[in-house]
Amino acid sequence: MIGTRTYVAKREEVEHKWYVIDATDKHLGRLAAQVARILTGKHKPTYTPHVDTGDFVVVVNAEKIALTGKKLEQSKIYKYSGYPGGLKSRTYAEVLQRRPEHLIEKVVWGMLPKTKLGRAMYKKLKVYAGAAHPHAAQQPEAVDSFKW
Repeated sequence: MIGTRTYVAKREEVEHKWYVIDATDKHLGRLAAQVARILTGKHKPTYTPHVDTGDFVVVVNAEKIALTGKKLEQSKIYKYSGYPGGLKSRTYAEVLQRRPEHLIEKVVWGMLPKTKLGRAMYKKLKVYAGAAHPHAAQQPEAVDSFKW
């Protein structure tokens, strides 16, 4: 055989790191895209589509996220119970006022695959409204610039 073989990561070999991202004055969509990229593991050279190679992400200061234009008043989050008349909607402003971490969670969930692997990736996302988080023991690495 000529050439090298393609590397395929195995679940046992993957080492998950912890990252902390400060959401202060970051645009929602750009932040969510970078978080989804870290959760899926696409920032690593060992990325394998069918293996969870992603890392843990802690997002702090979710209440200080930036939204451009009229998204606060016009954009909505929908929830449907499955029954007639069971569609509920809230504007981004209402969600930010009640539970700001929910907004980032919903947007990142929309960028992940809707499979068992996507649900496993989503469980590695931790979002907090304020600056404090209980994951100091994991020694998360701060992510300041998005250069990936």
